[in-house]
Amino acid sequence: MIRIYLLLCSVVSVFLFALQVSAQDLPIFDAHIHYNQPDWSVHSPDAIMKLFERAGVRWAMVSSTPDEGTLRLYNKAPAQIVPILRPYRTDRDRASWTEDLSILSYVETRLEKGIYQGIGEFHLSTDQADSVVVRRFAELAKKKGILLHAHTDEKGIERLLRLYPGVRILLAHAGMSLGPETINRLIGQYSMLSVELAIRDDVAPGGHLAPGWRDLFLQFPERFMVGSDPWITSRWESLPEIHGMIRAWLNQLPRDVAEKIAYQNPMRLVGKK
Repeated sequence: MIRIYLLLCSVVSVFLFALQVSAQDLPIFDAHIHYNQPDWSVHSPDAIMKLFERAGVRWAMVSSTPDEGTLRLYNKAPAQIVPILRPYRTDRDRASWTEDLSILSYVETRLEKGIYQGIGEFHLSTDQADSVVVRRFAELAKKKGILLHAHTDEKGIERLLRLYPGVRILLAHAGMSLGPETINRLIGQYSMLSVELAIRDDVAPGGHLAPGWRDLFLQFPERFMVGSDPWITSRWESLPEIHGMIRAWLNQLPRDVAEKIAYQNPMRLVGKK
């Protein structure tokens, strides 16, 4: 009996070790990174790259306030950093950007660099979706083949998708509070919509992948990606822990689905090989 028990323990240990190795060797494309001005004096670009290495982040989609933060990381590691142009020159722009025509010239000029794969992450309410600035952003995105990264709710994302049907749109935080049923409906209806899951602890409460989200990932494995969103400086130090928790629930999915969500989907979205 003791031998059987020891044998079972050995089998379980090997199985758990295999799971751990499988999770650790899964590369991550973090689809929601900011390197904002308050971060610069605390974490140098070299330090950020070391944090990425510790967290197993092989690639990162980066936008920053101001954009100089994104460029600092991109210049440090152009093969690893995918720049996204945030329309906020300062934090004050967050509240007024949709009605500020000077934002248009700012964005248009910076897009001429030819390095940006999207515009965002920007915060948007439903009634702002058809403003002159947003309409121009959509035109630029369609013309240049880049995406819009929108932080909005159910009504806001649906209005964007209806107004600009030819534009690829990435929904930040899965809409913050939208459940899998709502996301299921949106993804099923709008082929240009992708969803990133930064700061969505409800995906795997207590480390266990929620059944509703699991079913959704299995049904639409090519429409999701992960992110961490270090929106304040203190969150950077938690990056390895954040991605450790993400890997834990990714490892509860079939390997091919986990790989799509971990890195393949965002790579395809931004045309990265």
